[in-house]
Amino acid sequence: MTSEQELKALAAQLRHPSGEKGVGIANMMNETNIGMTNHAVRCLNIHKADMILELGHGNARHVESLFQRYNNIHYYGLEMSELMHEEARKINQVFIANKQAHFYLYAGKQFPFAGDLFDKIFTVNTIYFWEEPQKTIGELYRVIKPGGRLCITLALESFMQQLPFTQFGFELYNIKKIEKLIAFTSFRISNIETALENVKTKTGEIVEREFVSVVVEK
Repeated sequence: MTSEQELKALAAQLRHPSGEKGVGIANMMNETNIGMTNHAVRCLNIHKADMILELGHGNARHVESLFQRYNNIHYYGLEMSELMHEEARKINQVFIANKQAHFYLYAGKQFPFAGDLFDKIFTVNTIYFWEEPQKTIGELYRVIKPGGRLCITLALESFMQQLPFTQFGFELYNIKKIEKLIAFTSFRISNIETALENVKTKTGEIVEREFVSVVVEK
């Protein structure tokens, strides 16, 4: 049985990967989140030459597939974890050298970007960790272009509350709670799409996960 101390340590790594264990956690998150990431990307309706921002990219191993699927896009990644920032830059150094990918660190509050910059923004399994959700959704609104599209993808509260580590530092959401948060901005909800997938949990079990992609436009 996993102890409370171990669950707290796992929750802390999922929130902010660091140290040797953080690299392994990041690889595991990339594997378990790839289905959700692909779902979010499909919901964005990406076009040629789009400026794309991902909030909380982890190790960003999935970025290569974005460039394989979409022509002449520009990817920007934003992270709070110094380790994930370093890993993403190491993994995607070819795309950085070609000025296709750009990675930035921030402290969890104001984004280091001008307003009305991005055509598309997506974020997968990060909303649980937003320290000031109203400010974060406001920043997402600020940096996206008029007519731009944002996709927030997350596992729903009904699933997350079954996982023992989510009691330590996770803010869980159902669809109504997300809609209430979005209402703090002038974003217009254009689509809410739920899906099911079988995944291995962070503690090693195979479970059916229900998740949602909430798509909004400015």
